[in-house]
Amino acid sequence: MDYFPIFLKLADEPVVVVGGGEVAARKIDLLLRTGAKVTVVAPELIESLASLAAAGSIVHLAAEFQPEHLNGARIAIAATDKHSINAWVAHQAERRNIPVNVVDDRELSRFIVPAIVDRSPVVVAVASSGDAPVLTRRLREKLETFLPQRLGVLAKLAGKLRPAVKARVEEPAARRRFWERFFDGPLASDLLAGRSDAATVEARVEESLRAASESAKPVGEVVLVGAGPGDPGLLTLRALRALQNADVVLYDRLVSTQIVDLARRDAERIYVGKAPGDAHASQEQINALLVKLARQGKRVCRLKGGDPFIFGRGGEELETLAAEGIRFEVVPGITAAAGCAAYAGIPLTHRDYAQSLTFVTGHCKGETDKVDWDLLARPGQTVVFYMGLGHLESIVARLRERGVPAERAAAIIEHGTQATQRVVTGTLADLVHKAGEARIESPALLIVGEVTRLHDALHWFNANGQRGDEISALAFTNEGRLSA
Repeated sequence: MDYFPIFLKLADEPVVVVGGGEVAARKIDLLLRTGAKVTVVAPELIESLASLAAAGSIVHLAAEFQPEHLNGARIAIAATDKHSINAWVAHQAERRNIPVNVVDDRELSRFIVPAIVDRSPVVVAVASSGDAPVLTRRLREKLETFLPQRLGVLAKLAGKLRPAVKARVEEPAARRRFWERFFDGPLASDLLAGRSDAATVEARVEESLRAASESAKPVGEVVLVGAGPGDPGLLTLRALRALQNADVVLYDRLVSTQIVDLARRDAERIYVGKAPGDAHASQEQINALLVKLARQGKRVCRLKGGDPFIFGRGGEELETLAAEGIRFEVVPGITAAAGCAAYAGIPLTHRDYAQSLTFVTGHCKGETDKVDWDLLARPGQTVVFYMGLGHLESIVARLRERGVPAERAAAIIEHGTQATQRVVTGTLADLVHKAGEARIESPALLIVGEVTRLHDALHWFNANGQRGDEISALAFTNEGRLSA
């Protein structure tokens, strides 16, 4: 962040605004809403400001700016039409350690004024560090239509009810859940829609408080959530809700940082990822931790990359929870095959190339090899290997042994759906070599099938194929030729 977001209480605090024109008037209007004591320094005022001065709403110093005008000010705003005066105000404010905003000049400003949606006491501020003011204005417009007009009424009622709720529901987790039920429930809905007034809703809350106090000890639960292949935009609405309601978040190695950051700020985050050859936590330890946290009354969000029921061992975790009598639910996610293939422009099925689709785990060696290679070798299908990069050479050899032709098309998708996504296409004859040349890293998905030939024509995401940590990236054509 370029700026630290903060809400400053200015009621009865002295604020100095230098400038008496339209720009100054817009800032003064906002300042007066906060109850600030505004002093305007300007030789002349526009009519609207002159009326405020005549009514005693602001103090007008009819003079050119002098440094002593800043004495005692909590903040200062420079809003003249002369850069030299604004710079002088900013310099003098800095000398006095007074936060200053120079309108439309972020280089001279210590703070900026965001676009504001006012549903007092709820206030939403949107800023772009001064880079895109029109964008922030558009975002504010969207928020204006999204946030109910009576949201402030609901917030004021909640503030009035807080002492009673705290007295009746002493356990913090149970109290938080009470408020979540309240804001998501019919009482708040009726108030926001104007079907009930605040007094009526306040009276009805008493019944909810009695029910909450009778079951004050929170009941723990686990929500098994598919986080998708990486892009936070692929989260389902239900997944986002479970993530933001959680007291504790357990997340895997394949869950992106951007998704974990969507959790509540005060939620505990526990990394339980497992990398090949380096297990951070065993599956048994994860199962035991889920049970322990739920028995403590915690709401646990178990985040897994992709879909938890497709090579995610989600079923094993739920078996443990069911045996222990722990409440749980499942929120499916977009599995890696669907998400990565879509972002690579590779349709998994196609009338001309593939009439069936098979998902298979890439962990397939020794006694654990239970893969039906004869089935995977059949033509007219797409085969997707999860976690297959480490066994790429072996997978290709097994397919060739079963008669799959060397010219069968294939692709590897690295970091699918993310900004660092790369796609290597080729055939079984050269894919291993190309993957090595490109230094492909996990997580990566292997797709075998003629549909991968469509990548060149249909790719749309991150089309330049570049990774941020490389000076130049390697691009691969459908014919398998390597080009720089």
